[in-house]
Amino acid sequence: GSGGGKPPPPPPPAGSRASGSPRRVVVQASTGELLRCLGDFVCRRCYRLKELSPGELISWFRSVDRSLLLQGWQDQGFITPANLVFVYLLCREALRGEDIGSQAELQAAFLTCLYLAYSYMGNEISYPLKPFLVEGDKGRFWERCLGIIQRLSAKMLRINADPHYFTQLFQDLKSEGEGGDGSKHWTISLDR
Repeated sequence: GSGGGKPPPPPPPAGSRASGSPRRVVVQASTGELLRCLGDFVCRRCYRLKELSPGELISWFRSVDRSLLLQGWQDQGFITPANLVFVYLLCREALRGEDIGSQAELQAAFLTCLYLAYSYMGNEISYPLKPFLVEGDKGRFWERCLGIIQRLSAKMLRINADPHYFTQLFQDLKSEGEGGDGSKHWTISLDR
């Protein structure tokens, strides 16, 4: 039978879902919140750098973005939630806390991740090297770039091709700011 005129069942209570219906995950976070989450993550990852604060990492990112805007290399800012998820993927895979013993090493490694993120996700065909280079040896910069590309090329492609993968990374990044291991909690006042 077709149910013979019975009213439709009531909608399931909030938080539950009928079996068989597709699961829709909505993850929301402001750009400022995700920036803070990224900063929290890197501070935890680079545990040897006791004086590092998320604000320093955020200022490196904002400085590169501002420099590219002011020099006319881009028409709009790069720092968006989607691009932050991409930067998080690169940082999560490329920054090894045990290998980073100074802020200068971290800045060089982080800016390498940013360069690849801008090159892959940015609106421009190419970007100048200067805002991303903080060391005298360009060879080391390019070695890091090639190493990251060789290890992460498939994931870098997947993030744009697979919405579930993107959503998982987004959730992972957002959760980095929700305590992580709880050892450090930073509050940073950022514009939206």
